[in-house]
Amino acid sequence: MSFATCDICDANEDKIAAGTLAVLPPLFQIFGKQLSFAGPAKTLKVFEDNVLVRKTLETPGNGQVLVVDGGGSLRCALVGGNLGVLAEKNGWAGIIVNGCIRDSLEINACNIGVRALATHPQRSVRKGAGESDLRVQIAGVAIRPGDWIYADADGVLVAADRLA
Repeated sequence: MSFATCDICDANEDKIAAGTLAVLPPLFQIFGKQLSFAGPAKTLKVFEDNVLVRKTLETPGNGQVLVVDGGGSLRCALVGGNLGVLAEKNGWAGIIVNGCIRDSLEINACNIGVRALATHPQRSVRKGAGESDLRVQIAGVAIRPGDWIYADADGVLVAADRLA
């Protein structure tokens, strides 16, 4: 799929005004080999615990984008190199983490797109707490399961429907 987030915004100003297309604030760093990626959202809400992230990435991604609302925590990483390889192997288009990743060089070698707030060398706890397939809110933008995510060098969009 070829697209540019700038072009999507320009062509859909009515959807931005109506609230069915939103732009995530420019808080995210770019990782992974895929600079651009898009797909329907699969949502998780966790806090400093990545057990549910791993369980989800172990399933077929079918071109989805995993959106992990980690509460914006900068105290540990929720995704590392092994999970990047798992995401690539299982057909995930990308991962957006409202939190940190680690093993950034390993993730950068994976043929997926990743956005995260920062890197952090410490791994998360492994208690298994969290929820999946629910509406999450990242930096004031609501993301629902099935919303379309479009990410490229200029930003990340959340659309109620497929646009490109």
